Parts: sequence; structure tokens; C-alpha cells
Amino acid sequence: MGGIFGCASCEDCVTDLFYGTDYLSHLGTRRGGLAVQNSNGITRKIHTLENSYFRTKFESDLPDLKGNTGIGVISDHEDQPILISSHIGLFGIVTVSKINNADELAENAFKKNKYFSEISSLGINPTELVAMLIAEKDSFEQGIEYAQEAIKGSCTILLLTSKGIYAARDKLGRTPLIIGKKDGAFVASSETCAFPNLGYEIDKDLGPGEIIRITPDGYEQLKPPGNKMQACSFLWVYYGYPASTYEGINVESVRYNCGNALAKNDDVEVDYVAGIPDSGIGHAIGYANEKRVPYRRPFVKYTPTWPRSFMPQNQAVRDLVAKMKLIPVRDIIKDQKILFCEDSIVRGTQLQDNVQVLFDYGASEVHMRPACPTLIFPCEFLNFSQSRSTLDLAGRKAIKEIEGVEDKYLDEYAIAESDKNLAMIENIRKRLRLTSLKFQRINDLVDAIGLPKEKLCTHCWDGSSYF
Repeated sequence: MGGIFGCASCEDCVTDLFYGTDYLSHLGTRRGGLAVQNSNGITRKIHTLENSYFRTKFESDLPDLKGNTGIGVISDHEDQPILISSHIGLFGIVTVSKINNADELAENAFKKNKYFSEISSLGINPTELVAMLIAEKDSFEQGIEYAQEAIKGSCTILLLTSKGIYAARDKLGRTPLIIGKKDGAFVASSETCAFPNLGYEIDKDLGPGEIIRITPDGYEQLKPPGNKMQACSFLWVYYGYPASTYEGINVESVRYNCGNALAKNDDVEVDYVAGIPDSGIGHAIGYANEKRVPYRRPFVKYTPTWPRSFMPQNQAVRDLVAKMKLIPVRDIIKDQKILFCEDSIVRGTQLQDNVQVLFDYGASEVHMRPACPTLIFPCEFLNFSQSRSTLDLAGRKAIKEIEGVEDKYLDEYAIAESDKNLAMIENIRKRLRLTSLKFQRINDLVDAIGLPKEKLCTHCWDGSSYF
């Protein structure tokens, strides 16, 4: 999904910028970048993260980076930050975005005799496209507002300028942007897990479409937030780091709530509960606490040399990484009835392999309880299932096997415990060779998060889109 971090400090900001951006690395994407401004202009560094970690790539760059304001990014695929010289001034830009109408916006630019310089195998760099839209207006705040209105999808932005850092959250708040403060410095970050060890306290969550300008002395609001929000539910279920908080709601606490709800709706008898590392662990602890059954670790994660499994772009490599980094513990698997909690089942390929390993090691039963409903609709707003076709989703594959086509009666399949919903789940259970499979109900997930449903995006599960 990607993450962004910006710092404005009365002293040199580079240390906080470096570690603050590094704390976003759990988002597991392909590029990292830093840009710092001083009296000599803006200095930028960009590295690939596919074969190494952020810290190892950027530590040697730190002596070249000096300044009081800076921005950093963990990027989905494109090179960032982008540096732009325009009639409204020199600026650096980082984004977390998914632009569904990029071709249309690019075509409009070509009609105005404009061009794009940042081209990759995926086409035009989305961040450069956003920068081009911003530069069409007479001020940074006007340009940001114009860009967000023009974009179909989502876009959260940080701009590094001589006037400070402009911070703007996506117009429907699908991705977060939180302000932190300490004496002499202010930051904006996708994740609050970057704050504690750097000495920052949460000051505010930017609202949907809100724009502010940050300086070492504080921040001012340039555009108030809108009253419509569609925050991505997966932030709490999967993407977010356990120490992070969005809209005042902590990720780890929500995962305990999810596991608690799964347990209350379950009557299976098991020897112990486990979580698929890492994001399934909180859900499993919540389940185990509610059921008063032991929590154990039949899989342990080996992380020193294996990156996150969705970093490599090749699916076969992703599957290999996922398999190699989970090591089974034979002594606590044999003859056991095990219930696993997982954040979600997207494709199911990796999970199928893990289940087979458990049975190969002598497990008598393997039950699975995902913390969210079955994914039926690919995400239209974030880079979650961008590279996957609908048939890559376990739910759609099951529907096709049942109906002969993958897009029939989708609304009925999304209704928890309906005949079609249960048939779809049974199809997935058989394919994964599980003893039993029960998904979280959408209302229980919403209750676990604690926001009204109309403020959450649940499109992946029920196809809803309020605005």
C-alpha cells in the first residue's frame, strides 16, 4: 500500500525523517525515497527495497542529507520523491495513491502539449501525474484540491516546499495521515507506530480531504475536512502495524476485538489457538482469551533474511518467500486439534500449503477463522489487489466453480450465512483441505473497529461504495 512521512524541525530533521520513514517499511513495497530541503535546494535519494531493507540502503546517504524539513516514502512501485520546478515554485512530492483514471488524465495533459519524464514498465509515474495536476493551479493548496477532485481512486499527498510541508489526506480518507508533535518539531505520517521511539505524541488525524501546512513552529489548516469518510477497514485488520492508531482506534485492540467476535460465534472444540504470523497473531490472542483456551505457536516466522512475501512482483517468488519464512514446530503439531486465526484469505495458495504441512506433521484437525468476510470484490481504491484478477480471489474462484461464471449473484454470496455464502465457503474449505472454515461477519468486523459502517470502506467484502 505504501506510506509517507514528513518532518519539519527547528533543528536538522534527517534522523527523525530516516527512522520515521523506516518505521513504515512493514508495508512491504518496492521503492524507498527521502528528500530534504535546505538553503541550497532539495536533495533527493531513492533506492529499490526488493532485495534489502530500508536502513541498509539509506544509511550511507545520511551524511549527504541536511535540512530542517524533509519527506520520505515507502512506495508501491514508482520512484519517489519526485522533484518539480514550476511557476508556483520548486517542490518535492510523495504520494500514497491509486489513480484509476490515469490514462484519461494523461490524455488531457497531452492535449495541452504537456509531457511526462518519469516512465517505468508500468507506464507514467502516478506521483508525477499528481504533481502535474497540482502545478496547473496558482498555489499549492489550490493545486492539491484540484488534483484530489480530478483523481478517481485515492490520493494522500505530502509536498516539500520553501514554505513548509503541505499535507493532504485523500478526499474520502481511505488512507490515513496523522500529525505528531514534540518540542521543536512536527511530523505527518501514514502510521503512528513511527512516533513513540522518536519522542512524538499524536496531535491530530487529518480528516478526509483536509489540507494543512506544517512548519517547525506548528501547522495551519488550509482546507477543512469533508464530512464524508471511507477509511479502509483493512488498515485495522491487516495493513496497520499493531502499535499504530487511526481515528483514535488502535490496531492491536481491534484485532483482539475481531478474535473475540470470532470466538463468540464459534462452538468448535480445539486443543489450542494459533495465529498466522504476523497479522493473524492479534486476532488469535483475542480468540484464545475469549474462549479460555491456550495460545501456541505451531509456526514461527524466520525474518532475518526473508522479506515480506508480497514485496517480490513475481507470484511464484512471493509464494516461495511465504513458505520459507514460516517454520513448523513439529512437537506441538502432532495429534493436535488446532484453530488458526488469519487476517484474511485472499488467494489461499499460501494457506493451502501451510495447512498441508500441518497435516503432514501429524495434526488431527486444522480449523481456520479469518478475521474478515470472504473477499469477493477487488479493491478499487488502494493497491491491495491491483495485480490480481477477480479470479485470483478465493471467493470469486469458488463462485465460478459453483455458477460457471465468476460474477453471478455476487450480492447474495456476500450475505453472511445465506445458502450461497455457505456454499462458497464450503468450496473454499474443501480446496484448502481444512477441517472447518468460518469467516467473520461484516457487522462484527464493523463493531470490532468501532466506527459507523458509513465511515468505513467495506467494498472488498460487500461491494458497497457510499459515495
